Amino acid sequence: MRRGILAIAVCLAVFALISAPTACYLSRGAWEEAKILSRRQPISEIVADPRTPKEAREKLKVVLAARQYAKDSLKLRTKNSFTTYSRLDHDTLVLVVSAAYRDTLKPYTWWFPVVGRVPYKGYFDFAAAKKEAKDLAQDGFDVYVRPSDAFSTLGFFNDPLLNTTLRGDSIDLANTVIHELTHNTFYASGQAPFNESFAMFVGARGAAAFFRSRGQEAAAAKVDAEWQDDRVLARFWARVIKSLDSAYRMHSSDKGARILARDTVYAETRVALINEIAPQLKTINPLYAQRVTLNNAALLARRVYASDLDVFDLIYEKEGRNLRSAIGRIIGLAKSNPKSPFTALRGWVGKVN
Repeated sequence: MRRGILAIAVCLAVFALISAPTACYLSRGAWEEAKILSRRQPISEIVADPRTPKEAREKLKVVLAARQYAKDSLKLRTKNSFTTYSRLDHDTLVLVVSAAYRDTLKPYTWWFPVVGRVPYKGYFDFAAAKKEAKDLAQDGFDVYVRPSDAFSTLGFFNDPLLNTTLRGDSIDLANTVIHELTHNTFYASGQAPFNESFAMFVGARGAAAFFRSRGQEAAAAKVDAEWQDDRVLARFWARVIKSLDSAYRMHSSDKGARILARDTVYAETRVALINEIAPQLKTINPLYAQRVTLNNAALLARRVYASDLDVFDLIYEKEGRNLRSAIGRIIGLAKSNPKSPFTALRGWVGKVN
């Protein structure tokens, strides 16, 4: 989930087709996107400038190299994304609000032009994000708010690298660039869990391959370890979702009982995180298990970025660990069943087996 979200920036012509509150939200997004685009500076010029600090210069070189690798070796659609740099006025790009019903695993969703219905909403206006979260909580929803430091406009604009993203290390930068370029390459309308999980897979496997191509085996090994941690957590969250589904079904006619059962599941989840999962994680601080937010909104938000990660790796293995081939295969399968891309992926893996 640290990789970022999809930016919602569309032209003013659509405003007449949608409600006034959404128009105001989109107009703010369009304004902020315009500011970001207006501040773009070529990364090549910043790298060549002797006044650029050495650490920043080296990170920017990695961004350009990762972008080129994504274009040449993975055949991702790069256009001119990540060839420029923009500095924001603050150290957080957006706050992302997610919400869900408390007595069932159903997300609260928002609809936007082009991207369809999505289970999160990013705010450049932090006060508005907090108000949205407060209003949703008062209406009885579970709520989860998190910062995001990167986004993709799906190739509508040539996305710049932002100072919020540059704070990461070289490994995070390479992963983020390849992740976001995956969105530029393919985006299934209304299929947020598939889109984000696919980008997680390509970002991780792509970054590892990128560093190996440069002879940086230690960096590649760290990316691999992070990806394995992501897969461990993805399996665990899937298990929690299954437990919650069972608990809710046992009390289908009693909302109060469903909420009590939910609280019991989350109490057990915390214990399992601390005692079972944390010892397996190689790159995540054990304190994560004690502090991570546990509610339906947070759980479903994590599922958006961690749905069936293993199936992507199975396809990768079936394609001879050729990432470019795996990406093409996954996109082709997703296009064959746009309403349920994961069904297409699982079906193909089953046939190959």
